[in-house]
Amino acid sequence: MAPRILVIDDEEKMCWALDRALSYENYQVVTATRGLQGIELAKKNDFSLVILDLKMPDMDGIEVLTEIKKINPSLPVIMITAHGTIDTAIEAMKIGATDYITKPFKLDEIKLQIKKSLHLSNLENQVDFLRQELGKKYGKMVGQSDAMKEVAFLIQQVAKTGATVLITGESGTGKEVVAVEIHKASNRVDKPFVAVNCAALPEQLLESELFGHEKGAFTGATSKKKGRFEIADTGTIFLDEIGEMPISMQAKLLRVLQERCFERVGGTETIDVDVRVIATTNLDLANAISHGTFREDLYYRLNVMRISMPPLRSRKEDIPLLVNHFLKKFDPSNSKKISSVAMKILTSYNWPGNIRELQNAIERALIVCQGAEIKPEHFPKDLLNSLEETTTPVLNIAEGGFSLEEMEKHLIIKALEKHNYNQTKVAKYLGISRPTLLYRLKKYGI
Repeated sequence: MAPRILVIDDEEKMCWALDRALSYENYQVVTATRGLQGIELAKKNDFSLVILDLKMPDMDGIEVLTEIKKINPSLPVIMITAHGTIDTAIEAMKIGATDYITKPFKLDEIKLQIKKSLHLSNLENQVDFLRQELGKKYGKMVGQSDAMKEVAFLIQQVAKTGATVLITGESGTGKEVVAVEIHKASNRVDKPFVAVNCAALPEQLLESELFGHEKGAFTGATSKKKGRFEIADTGTIFLDEIGEMPISMQAKLLRVLQERCFERVGGTETIDVDVRVIATTNLDLANAISHGTFREDLYYRLNVMRISMPPLRSRKEDIPLLVNHFLKKFDPSNSKKISSVAMKILTSYNWPGNIRELQNAIERALIVCQGAEIKPEHFPKDLLNSLEETTTPVLNIAEGGFSLEEMEKHLIIKALEKHNYNQTKVAKYLGISRPTLLYRLKKYGI
């Protein structure tokens, strides 16, 4: 589909000339001779680019630009200005104009500016699309705890460099999400992000997967195949659970990190690559080194920049944010809420499976819950049974199960005992108002 260009200029001759010249280049052109008219057209139509005169009788070009950017912040705008107003044109670029061109100009000049601006806009749209697709596949980082603020800071620090990154932490803490955030914030964002699970493939297949193979290299190699490093050239390769990589493969990976080259399996041609490496592990690599299952020299090559992911039990203040994030993810219609008692249970549990376990619990609760409110009875029984009395009342439903009312009564009694029957503190602890607590006390005869 031909790009649509909106020309806003109070000189009818200029509008006519641009319309004729740009239509000849297969652009669709719409013209406006007043600022307000241009703004209305921008509201009602989907344009690829705007050409805007800086000086007009009804509205200043800066005002028109400001309104257009409110309508569509990513819409490229080229300003037309006279020699005496170049400073104002530069001011317009600070507001969001893509470029400016001074009168008088040749049509070839503005055609070139348009091509450059549309090309840049297309690249930005592609980058936004790639970011969105990566976010859909890997999720996004959620959390406002001090620990997660530190992680976010390190991501921004390392993203713009080409440094190798090692992300450590327990399973389910979101290591792969951090890897994606680093790629999205880097200057490689419009290049490939290629993931390899080092624990999922046997050694021979892993070598072929990483470095590719030539036709006939082994039984079943019926054609030449590019490896993940070759596919990731100029981008990022994500080596998930690198601690599980066989020791013999570690030597071959070390060479790639040192020399940035390799040969395909069964091949002799040396292939050079420019790849940013991000690796993750849930193992204690220092311990693996002492047991001879991980190379020390590879560890130091990987550990250029280290980011340690905190377990969910150490950042429980992030749990409500994560719960709401997963509710929106799995219930976009926002048809179900979570009760305060249910949220209290979630924030009291220690989550040995970390964020992945929490996500599964919310997804399951949304499936099981038939009403509008998620309650404790919608959580897995092993979650409820594993709650320790020191953190929250034990909900022992192993033998026959409690009813929701029995669980709620049990929670209230334990909360009263924990806070020496201070009703204000108990209400705050349970996440309910004091009148609601008084109603519950009367209801259950406590």
